[in-house]
Amino acid sequence: MSAFQLPSTTLPAQLTLTHGRPRAGTIYVGARVPHHDGAETPLEMLNRRDAFFPFRAAEDEAVLLVAKRQTIALAVDRAPITDPDRLSAAKELRLELGLDNGVTLRGGAVVELPEDQSRPLDYLNPAPEPFCAITPDESTHYVNRAHVLFARPRD
Repeated sequence: MSAFQLPSTTLPAQLTLTHGRPRAGTIYVGARVPHHDGAETPLEMLNRRDAFFPFRAAEDEAVLLVAKRQTIALAVDRAPITDPDRLSAAKELRLELGLDNGVTLRGGAVVELPEDQSRPLDYLNPAPEPFCAITPDESTHYVNRAHVLFARPRD
């Protein structure tokens, strides 16, 4: 390991790009971050300013450097919120997202926004973060806002 390489943690994930079929594999997130305890979340990794992220496809040994702009969604197993302060402040919005690859995701988005700014529009519009999260099942899908055709509140 290089003296300049930061420790990372691997997570199983399913990657959906603008072309091709979804691919199972592994992503790499920072083992530590300065602003909270524990490892970097997939959402934090995707919303970093870096244009690419490493992904190792399950069927291949080579690590791909994937362009975030070409990433429609990245799905990982759902991680529960364990911080009691965050849990008490969180609200779930029920949404339907239509993506430009023809997929529709229906699920919940856990938001931590001020009470007067906790509408679906407030969740989907913050800039400059390109990715948002929705949990339709046992996994969380980190969706690139640039590939969302429409959003429909489900409440």
